[in-house]
Amino acid sequence: MFQALPRIGRRRALQGSAAAFVAFGLLLWWLLPLGESSPSGKVSISTGSPTGVYQLYGKLLQNALAKDMPRLDVTLHHSVGSQENVERVATGEDDFTIAAADAVEKYKLAGGPGADLLRGCARLYDDYVHVVVPLTSSVDTVEDLKGKRVAVGQRSSGVRLIAEHVLEAAGLDPKKDIQPVSAGIGTMPELLEGRKIDAFFWSGGLPTTSVTDLSNRFDIKLVPIGSDLVEKLHEQRGESSYYRSAVMPADAYPSAQVGSPVPTVAVANLLVTRAGTDAKLTEGVTRTVINSRDRIGEEVHAAQRVDLRTAIYTDPLELHQGARRYYRSVKP
Repeated sequence: MFQALPRIGRRRALQGSAAAFVAFGLLLWWLLPLGESSPSGKVSISTGSPTGVYQLYGKLLQNALAKDMPRLDVTLHHSVGSQENVERVATGEDDFTIAAADAVEKYKLAGGPGADLLRGCARLYDDYVHVVVPLTSSVDTVEDLKGKRVAVGQRSSGVRLIAEHVLEAAGLDPKKDIQPVSAGIGTMPELLEGRKIDAFFWSGGLPTTSVTDLSNRFDIKLVPIGSDLVEKLHEQRGESSYYRSAVMPADAYPSAQVGSPVPTVAVANLLVTRAGTDAKLTEGVTRTVINSRDRIGEEVHAAQRVDLRTAIYTDPLELHQGARRYYRSVKP
């Protein structure tokens, strides 16, 4: 027969239930830090060429956003690279993009439309400059490219910008001392393999799939860019101040490097938006970028370099208020 609990027992049971309810509420608050429904609406991200790292990163970020903010409709737009990306976001054609710091600085220095509205969300990973030639080529230095047919990237691409600076640092006029070919990473490997060009420049995360694939079917080598050229790059001032000495690890392209690291130039990539972009949306996107690092990094190895400790440094752009709010929320 059922017996009523003693008064003290009932009281303890109620207290236990209340404590459990409070704990559950705190758990929900921790899992849903925004305290509100996720952002909704349409946003667009300008990425890069179909076979480049920007495009792949953008696609994986789109998938991550679909999980974190399911009410958000995210569209990706192809582009030729950083310089076009910066202009698209500055003028409101797209909401977010990935762009190299040198391209951002160039646009700001030129006073491009909407340049003062550009804001940073996160520092992502570094692009590394590749100078690729056939293994049998006599080209061993950038200076040796004189008179050669060189693919320097498409107009308004980040590759074109950095290639011209590197050539100038090597004492070469990009328009007169080489035979410049306007081509992107989608066609450069085939042009080199078909002997229609003698070399190509590429600036991208490590490894870039197109370069890896080329190295597995065609013998190539990577031309070093030494610290002496980096010093000359810095003498150019302006956007060239964002280039730094770097080394491609020996295992970046095993078939091409044969166990040897290659000195080169690197530049940071930034996630960029505009000052007027909704703060709640920007906070959410920034959170997803940081939290999805490992997932995206499984396919885009360069993304493994995304680090909460350095993501906040988006020079030459000030942080968007939404991104700043995110970083403050996770500050130890």
